[in-house]
Amino acid sequence: MRLFMQTKAAGAEAPRYYQISLEQDLLGGWTLFREWGQQGNRRASVKRELFLERDAALDAFEHARDLQIKRGFQVMFSQGFDGPHA
Repeated sequence: MRLFMQTKAAGAEAPRYYQISLEQDLLGGWTLFREWGQQGNRRASVKRELFLERDAALDAFEHARDLQIKRGFQVMFSQGFDGPHA
């Protein structure tokens, strides 16, 4: 599952982005990746969280999404689960 969000450009400043992805690992655990920064800037921040259960990982994904929407980010692209564990 992947979600890409960004803010509207403010004047001459490039928009900021926030990307969240949730992936299952080979051992059945789940990894939540968060990446954020400014469009066109080489520097970005990345955070990775590990979860043993899908429900906990999905709750964290939805919480991160909702928090960024409250901060003014808009969803630009989303991709759902594609596989036998969906």
